[in-house]
Amino acid sequence: MTQDMTTTKEPEKILLQVNNLKKYYPVRSGLLQRVSAWVKAVDDVSFHIYEGESFGVVGESGCGKTTAGRTILRLLDHTDGSVVFEDDNVFNYSDSEMKQMRKDMQIIFQDPYSSLDPRMPIGESIAEGLKVHTNMTRQERYDVVYEMLARVGMRADHAVRYPHEFSGGQRQRIGIARALALKPKFIVCDEPVSALDVSIQASVLNLLKELQDEFGLTYLFIAHNLSVVEHFCDRVGVMYLGKMVEMASRDDLFGNPLHPYTQALMSAIPIPDPSVKRKRVILEGDVPSPLNPPSGCRFHTRCPLAYDRCSQEAPPFRDHGEGHFTACWLLEDGKSSKII
Repeated sequence: MTQDMTTTKEPEKILLQVNNLKKYYPVRSGLLQRVSAWVKAVDDVSFHIYEGESFGVVGESGCGKTTAGRTILRLLDHTDGSVVFEDDNVFNYSDSEMKQMRKDMQIIFQDPYSSLDPRMPIGESIAEGLKVHTNMTRQERYDVVYEMLARVGMRADHAVRYPHEFSGGQRQRIGIARALALKPKFIVCDEPVSALDVSIQASVLNLLKELQDEFGLTYLFIAHNLSVVEHFCDRVGVMYLGKMVEMASRDDLFGNPLHPYTQALMSAIPIPDPSVKRKRVILEGDVPSPLNPPSGCRFHTRCPLAYDRCSQEAPPFRDHGEGHFTACWLLEDGKSSKII
């Protein structure tokens, strides 16, 4: 996968603004099942996405990427914060207003098999959103189904088959077709290629980019494969233990990572050239529990450059030039944050 898949046009309008988003899960204990603690899955995360761009969110498993994406779509109830979509706070919508908004905000799930009803032909799965949100006749709905199947490289006769009759890559294409059926403006891509072979990953990513150009789509692309993100996304945010620690354009982030955690992630990217050597940063210790996150900077327990202030106070998430946001006391105090 060597093709540069990023868009070249300059973003003009902010489509989605996430402000101080929090999602906590209660931990209940005792005979009366009272809340004794909170799992802070997403804790005070803010970012924005321009219309027509692909915004990537990366980080280790359990950092809150998927929870953030699902909370933005109100598939999960939020704890605090706001999500402004086209100048309206999604969290203030009534059920009827949210039903209308569903047409504009869709999701491609990580596991295409578990997201499809095994007892329902895939044509019915793709048409389900049209049945709920439109007044189309059955024939009109299936005309759209056939069109979407063709768009994702599948045949019309596939509509009568069941999910178990398809490969993983085909099922992911079905999930994409279902997300596109209502012609949304914004799609959350929740690790859409993580379970696929490398050759299939490339075809699905190329398909997503082609559909973005054709329909003017905006993506929130959640992934843990940094190589995929580098080729697909325009801007990238890095999450660690429920917090956003760095956010920048693709070129800035991969060319000059400022946060020690981002640098450690970058050091794990394979270089397809045996003559080029890269220092590998091995982070010590395990990721702390979101049930009891460390005080101050959440990364300080694993950071090789941490000093006293890092454990005492949380660093601000601040722009360090040209939209390159980072939360690190080393940069705030004028020290070097480079570990590679």
